[in-house]
Amino acid sequence: MRREDRFVLSHRPYAVDLSSLRVKVAAGWNGDYGHGNINAVWFRRKNGVTFACVGELWDSQQPVPADAAQFLAQHDDGRYGGRPFARWDGERFWSAGQDPDENDRHLELLRPMLADYPAVPDGWDGWWVF
Repeated sequence: MRREDRFVLSHRPYAVDLSSLRVKVAAGWNGDYGHGNINAVWFRRKNGVTFACVGELWDSQQPVPADAAQFLAQHDDGRYGGRPFARWDGERFWSAGQDPDENDRHLELLRPMLADYPAVPDGWDGWWVF
């Protein structure tokens, strides 16, 4: 991934929480690899409706990334995009989870995010693209 200074929706950009990287190390036939996940938010548009989304980016990498910067630099396959946990379009809320407290936290993030479109939410680093 590479970081862009300006928001271009057609580039499918993501903002990430750099402190949220989680890596599990596993042994492979040719050495250790790391399966990493990092929290992300993004905007998408479908049928003229803009959505604010929260979820994560994931990747299995070799060498094992030492930090979020290395994870993002090595993450070069964007065909699956982000794994969404929730999205908000200003009228409808969708969530993959059933925990009401988690859904409330997602809405607390997504409502102002959509209202401030296309700004990077406070505490997130963006915009990252494939």
